[in-house]
Amino acid sequence: MKENPFKILVLLLALSVALIACASEPDDEEASGEAETEGDSAEEAGDDLIIGTGSDAASLDPHTSSDVPSGNIQINIYETLLKFDEDMELEPLLAKDWEAIEDDVWEFELEEGVTFHDGSEFNAEVVKMNVERILDEELASPRAVLFDLIEEVIVVDDHTVQLVTEDPFAPLPAHFAHYASSILSPEIIEADYAAVEEGEQHGAYVNENPVGTGMFEFESWDPGAEIVLANNEDYWGDNANVDTVTFKVVPEDLTRVAEMETGDSHIIDPLTASDMGQIENAEEAHVYMRDAASITYLGFNMQKEPFDDPLVRQAISKVVDREAMIEGILEGTGEEAVGPINETQFGYSEDVEAHEYDIEEAKDLLAEAGYEDGFETEIWTNDSQERIDIATYTQNELAEIGIDASIEIVEWGAYLDSTANGEHEMFILGLSLGTADADYPLHMMFHSHNVGATGNRSFMEDETFDEMLHEARVEQDEDTRLELYVEATEYLNEQAPMAFLYHPAHIMAHRDNVEGFWADASGLYQLQDVTLN
Repeated sequence: MKENPFKILVLLLALSVALIACASEPDDEEASGEAETEGDSAEEAGDDLIIGTGSDAASLDPHTSSDVPSGNIQINIYETLLKFDEDMELEPLLAKDWEAIEDDVWEFELEEGVTFHDGSEFNAEVVKMNVERILDEELASPRAVLFDLIEEVIVVDDHTVQLVTEDPFAPLPAHFAHYASSILSPEIIEADYAAVEEGEQHGAYVNENPVGTGMFEFESWDPGAEIVLANNEDYWGDNANVDTVTFKVVPEDLTRVAEMETGDSHIIDPLTASDMGQIENAEEAHVYMRDAASITYLGFNMQKEPFDDPLVRQAISKVVDREAMIEGILEGTGEEAVGPINETQFGYSEDVEAHEYDIEEAKDLLAEAGYEDGFETEIWTNDSQERIDIATYTQNELAEIGIDASIEIVEWGAYLDSTANGEHEMFILGLSLGTADADYPLHMMFHSHNVGATGNRSFMEDETFDEMLHEARVEQDEDTRLELYVEATEYLNEQAPMAFLYHPAHIMAHRDNVEGFWADASGLYQLQDVTLN
C-alpha cells in the first residue's frame, strides 16, 4: 500500500518536536528553582485547580483585548449581563430579564445586591459606564463592533437599563453574552481614565488591577508563566468549589501531555488530535472534546501583491485539500469549512457553494492572473503545533502550483501585533464565533471599519460587502435575514479574502478526579461547578 507522503511529513515533524521538548525539559525544571519531590504534584494540592494552557493572556482588560487565552481568564473575574449554556442558548447572569420594548429599544432588568471585588455596587449606572467605555473612540476597543449600533444608554432606575439602537437589532442580547461586554468596577474604570490623563495607555491600569463581580478574584500574574485567581468568598451567586485556579503557561504540546499524565496539571488545553490516543491510554486521564463555534483559516493580506488579485486568492483557496488536512492533521476531528461560520451560528446554510479542491483550475487561475510561473511568499503562524502542521501542509500544496512559500513562526503576542499592523502576506489564524449569530464574525473579520487589530487582518475594504452586512444586520424577518447571509457568504467565497479551512473541535483533557468541568462552544472554561475529588 502506498504511504501518504503528507502523513509521513507530519509524523517526522512531531518526532522532531518530541526530541526538542524532551531535551529542554530538564532546563525548564532547573529554571523553576525547585525540582519536584514526592508529594509536590498538583494531584495532592487539594482545592487548587491547575490548568496547563498553550498561551498566556495578552490582557486582562476585556474591552481592549480580542484573544481567547485572555478571555478564559476574564470570564472568571468579570461577568456579563447574559451567558450561553452548553447548547448556546441565552441565560440570565447579571441581568435577570430582558425584552425588546420597542423595535429599537432593549430593556434589561438587573440583579440586585451584587458587588464588585473592591466593594463597589453593581447597578444600571455601572452598565452605562461600561457600554460607553467600550464605545469610546479613544479607547479603540477591538470589540466595539458588537455594540456600535447603540445610540444611547438610558438609566431607568438603579436596576433597569435601556439600550437604544440606531436601527432594530435582534442579535443585541447575544452580544451581551460575549466576554467583550464584561462589566468592570466603576472605580477601576475611573482609575484607568485617570492613568490615561497621566500618559498611560488605555487599559493599562485595568490590566494590572482587574476587578469584576465574578466567582474568582485576581491574585497574581507572572507573565509568560502563570496567572492565579482566588475564590471570591463574597460572590453574589453560587460559590465556586475550588480555592484557587492557576492558569499555567505550557507552550509545548508534549509537555502539556506529560503534565496531565503526572498530575502536575488537572486540565490541559489544547490537546492536539495526534496526542488524543496517548491520553486515552493513560491512567487517570480523560479526553474532553466538543464541537466548536470557531473557524480556522488561511488569510491573505489583500493590500499586498499578489494577494490584491482575487484570482490569486481563489487559486490558493482551491489548492488546499481540506479533507486531507482534517484526516492527516486533525485525525478526523472537526469539519470542513464552506465559509466563515458553521451550524452553531444563525446565518449558516448548507446551500453555500464553496471552493472545491482542484489543482488544475488553481494553475489556470494563477496563469490568468499573470503568475503562471508562481511566486515567492511567506506563511505566518504562531507557535501552535497544529497550525505549524497546517502551514507545512499548505507549503507543500502551494508548491504544486509553483508558489514557493517559506514558513515564519512568530510568538503569540508579536503575532497578534504584526498581523494587526499588516506586516504579513499569508497567515493562519482562527476566530471564536462567540455570539451564535453571523453578524459578529462577518463584521469582525471583513468589515472595512475593523481593518487591523480589531479583527480584519486580511485588510479587506469593500463597500459592497459593508452594505450587505448592514442590510442583514437590521433586517427583522429571519428568513430574509438568512438569505442575506447566504448571499454574503457566497460573495466572500468569490472575493476569497481567506481560504476557509475547517471548524475545529475543542479538544482538551482532564484528570479523572476533575468533575463538573465543561467548555462552551467558544472554548471558554466553565469552572463554577468544578470539584477535585
